[in-house]
Amino acid sequence: MEAQVVVVGAGPVGLMLAGELRLGGVDVVLLERLPAPTTESRASTLHARTMEIFDQRGLLDALGPVPNDMRGHFGGIGLDFGGLDSRYPGLWKVPQARTERLLGDWATGLGAVVLRGHELVGLRQTESGVEVDAVGPEGAVRIRAAYLVGCDGEGSTVRRLAGFPFPGADATRELLRADVAGIDVPDRRFERHERGLAIAHRRPDGVTRVMVHEFGADAAPRTGDPEFAEVAATWARVTGEDIGAGEPIWLNAFGNARRLAERYRLGRVLLAGDAAHAQMPVGGQALNLGLQDAVNLGWKLAARMRGWAPPGLLDTYHDERHAVGSRVLGNIEAQATLLLGGPEVEPLRGVMAELFGHDEVVGRLAGMVSGLDVRYADDGAVPLLGSRVPHWELTTEDGPSSTTELLRTGHGVLLDLTAGLPPGTAAAWADRVRTVSAEGDTDVRAVLLRPDGHVAWVDDGTADPHAALQRWFGAPNP
Repeated sequence: MEAQVVVVGAGPVGLMLAGELRLGGVDVVLLERLPAPTTESRASTLHARTMEIFDQRGLLDALGPVPNDMRGHFGGIGLDFGGLDSRYPGLWKVPQARTERLLGDWATGLGAVVLRGHELVGLRQTESGVEVDAVGPEGAVRIRAAYLVGCDGEGSTVRRLAGFPFPGADATRELLRADVAGIDVPDRRFERHERGLAIAHRRPDGVTRVMVHEFGADAAPRTGDPEFAEVAATWARVTGEDIGAGEPIWLNAFGNARRLAERYRLGRVLLAGDAAHAQMPVGGQALNLGLQDAVNLGWKLAARMRGWAPPGLLDTYHDERHAVGSRVLGNIEAQATLLLGGPEVEPLRGVMAELFGHDEVVGRLAGMVSGLDVRYADDGAVPLLGSRVPHWELTTEDGPSSTTELLRTGHGVLLDLTAGLPPGTAAAWADRVRTVSAEGDTDVRAVLLRPDGHVAWVDDGTADPHAALQRWFGAPNP
């Protein structure tokens, strides 16, 4: 079998990447070890930036209505996300299985091929591509592709077989987690007891998700999920309540392990999502971080496959997302200390709670956790440069529109808001960049938008966009 790109892992990150590649006109095959989509929902929160990205791709109608909570936390200390500068402030409660169905329908609807029940067992890089060996329901399969992307999670086979260094630290503390039917315990939001931390939330279907950490308990290496008896015993020691008669639906344990791949690319093999970074899934950041990796990588890899990528474009994936991953892992480590530390962290928690009374502190932390503050720029000379484009309501020659709607095709956009750009400014890039003249309530004259919604150039009245067009969209057509 041959494909332009093979993606290993058909979870949300792999499916997001596959959809982005298909938007860019690339043939993509996904290899997934599981024979059917999982019904487990390890992650249940979509942050504001992810919701914006889904809107940019026209996915929110298919997602349908979802609960929204303006109250989040940083290390278990309440944090207000309602003041975020976004159309989607707050935390959006979407079970991971639902996110996976949404992205699976989108990617396969665009033509991505998903091979389920196929486990990666070998890979070899050649001068012209990658040879991938897998074992499926009907035996061995070999696929030749130009590039391979590992979206296969924290225990990534792609990362191991390709030899990516993955430095960091193993978990020293852990949270036990279980979805349990048939129990009646109070809802708890990061409730600290003398012996540990307890969290509980009863869903509309009557199942209660419990999470518990016992102060001082070490995170022993595990070869599988914990037994329900262990979860119930720890819950009893921390809260004094007996949940042992409940029916466990799903169990797992997660710790404060922290690892980051030294590189996100080695030759023709790349990593995204948890394959590139392992972190404690606190604050709902892990899934969102991975989805945003995929959106950054997708258009760049598609550009490489379509032959118009400028030199070094694919390497900007590592440059941009490795820095973001490092910063997120840092804030998660700080949160883990506040969340899982025992009595010794109470003074620090008190100081942090006092700081959270200041709007500037809340805005800074909420922007960091939500991903809205991510900025890909060399310096701060032009404030909007490198940031995500705001949602501007626009009037174009075709009628009402918005910056969000303009990005739905997966192309770049040169947006002229004053009719000040010379006609045909981006005509030589018309196969990659749409030129749109519009009016809107903004004092910005013109912007060049990357397909991922980040600003590549801002018109300050002194420069034209040609250098930015060549940097991000390659050489002009004759």
